[in-house]
Amino acid sequence: MRSCTLKTTIHFESNALSRLASLEYKKVFIIADPFTVSSGLLQCVTKHLDSANVEYTVYSDVVPDPSIDKVVLGVAALVREMSPCIIAVGGGSAIDLSKCVRWFANQLHNDYKPYFIAIPTTSGTGSEVTSFAVITDTEKNIKHALTNDFLLPNEAILDVEMVKSVPAFITADTGMDVMTHAIEAYVSTEADYFSDMYAEKATSLCKHYLVRSYNYPQTHENKAREKMHVASCLAGIAFNAVSLGICHSIAHQLGAQFHIPHGRANAIVLPNVIAFNAGIDEKTIVLKDPAPCVSKYANMSRRIGLIGYDDIACIKSLNYFIRSMQIEMGMPVCVREAIPDCSYECYLSKLDEMAEAALNDRCTQTNPRVPTKEEIIEIFKEIW
Repeated sequence: MRSCTLKTTIHFESNALSRLASLEYKKVFIIADPFTVSSGLLQCVTKHLDSANVEYTVYSDVVPDPSIDKVVLGVAALVREMSPCIIAVGGGSAIDLSKCVRWFANQLHNDYKPYFIAIPTTSGTGSEVTSFAVITDTEKNIKHALTNDFLLPNEAILDVEMVKSVPAFITADTGMDVMTHAIEAYVSTEADYFSDMYAEKATSLCKHYLVRSYNYPQTHENKAREKMHVASCLAGIAFNAVSLGICHSIAHQLGAQFHIPHGRANAIVLPNVIAFNAGIDEKTIVLKDPAPCVSKYANMSRRIGLIGYDDIACIKSLNYFIRSMQIEMGMPVCVREAIPDCSYECYLSKLDEMAEAALNDRCTQTNPRVPTKEEIIEIFKEIW
């Protein structure tokens, strides 16, 4: 028997933030990244709390790729307040930090279980509907992926007002993260009818709206940003149910060792991982014994409107489309473009360590093809 449970209530489309005006809690602990505070974006949230006479404390000691020491500081701040409700406002880092702070505060005080609302300001991680969080061990340069149902927000609010000012390069990075979430969830060894449904829709929205969202505000196309905000959430629902694959396992290491933004790292790796999982290369015409993921990749390619005369051609078309989106959005397509100051020798010196960590990453467990350490090292070399 298998089950599908959606525990997070999702508010979306125009004026979704008005939900806060009816909040039943009168004291709130807000965790927001510094930019959200300094830019005035947080006022889109606090104005509704003010109208409902809700008392709130703003905690903004949030950094990209939140570290263990930042979690400790956040727990101390939350425990001082013991607010009955936490609102996370920001990108994946702010939401992940909030998840960890809430979880470890609960470990200290077992009866403390604050209500949790997540309001994303980027369209990428899907963290507002997942029971995952990533924290960084800065001493060992390792990212740890945590999973626990307690990390799952009670509510998510998707309001296009929160993403209209996102810079184009971040829109590109986070949008490719959405694409990767959806495609990896689609071929996960745990994939099912329900996760496939969310993954297919998310990928289709990315295909039609990601580049248009990147071109905002030149086109002033709010619709594209709104669609990508929903796509991020749908992909989050998909991978929260069935996990991901080695694209994420490898990208986690690129982020930890070389600080390549997560979505950008995923975009670089994704076509190579698709080819590896499918067992094809540029010269492949026929597969004698194709793996099950071959038909799934091909089906995804067809569902989003790409063409090919057979499954292999469809997969190649999918990879070509992924690369073309990167190029159109001015993204690096290999590691050396993402970290131009790093020498190949320096990169090579990290491969063994990164491959070992990727092999042990929890996302590797649900990859459709079981990789060896040597095969992961080869992918690292291919993407240089």
